[in-house]
Amino acid sequence: MRRLVGTVAVAMALTGCARAADSDDRPHIVVTTNILGDVVASTVGDAARVTTLMRPNADPHSFEISAREAAMMRDADLIVSNGLGLEEGLQRHLDRTADAGVETYVVGEQIDVLDYSDGDAEGTPDPHFWTDPARMLDVVDGLEAAVTDIDGIDERAVEQAAAEYRTELESLDQEMTDSFASIPEGHRSLVTNHHVFGYLAERFGFRVVGAVIPGGTTLAAPSAADLRDLTEAIERAGVRTIFAESSQPDRLIQVLADEAGVDVEVSELFTESLAEKGEGADTYLTMMRANTERITSGLSPRPTD
Repeated sequence: MRRLVGTVAVAMALTGCARAADSDDRPHIVVTTNILGDVVASTVGDAARVTTLMRPNADPHSFEISAREAAMMRDADLIVSNGLGLEEGLQRHLDRTADAGVETYVVGEQIDVLDYSDGDAEGTPDPHFWTDPARMLDVVDGLEAAVTDIDGIDERAVEQAAAEYRTELESLDQEMTDSFASIPEGHRSLVTNHHVFGYLAERFGFRVVGAVIPGGTTLAAPSAADLRDLTEAIERAGVRTIFAESSQPDRLIQVLADEAGVDVEVSELFTESLAEKGEGADTYLTMMRANTERITSGLSPRPTD
């Protein structure tokens, strides 16, 4: 009986959302990832209705959508996606939507993109640009221009919301700069589940020692040789903390910590997905602040160093 009641409640909630959407005559923007969804919503304010496809704590490389959500994409006024190969499980829907003539904005095609510097993805574009808040200022500039092209949009409202959000991003960038400045240069070495910190490393002067998964996607898997090579790199760099991602189980990275044979801690970061409300990373700004605090704490010298 509980399951039936829960199912009915969900159905009623979806019906209520659909009715609310039908009565909302603002332009409709559909966004793929929840990080971009938050940024888009902050950039446009109340000028548009924003729907985010990716659920909290999901993996952007592998999440999928329902038939109803696919149909919603085809009716949108604008589709905003990350691009650069990030939304692997969603790409066919994005292609079909573009072929159907829906206006699309691929953020990764509008910014200064870095390539992966090593691993299986070496030489290919790195889609994780949001780890650099300075690049997110460029993202907001591009989004504002794309959104104001939508018929019926309140351009003045978008301009005001975008200006306010830029101020918040500038404050975030300064906070991260000040926090990371406390980490000595010799301690600025990063290891995580897979390569996700290239942009942050370039912006703030970190060195990416390596990743448990050597490619640019969480859908790959490390070999025994990969783990052995990374263990040796960790030992050479004297890394004391390695970082697991909130959207991925930390089993592999914990195995790596055990294999390293040194005093290595595992700290969780919110890297590719926002969290549920109340989990400390339900917006882009709170996610980046949480990560900054954890990176700074994890890499700062210990009293015994």
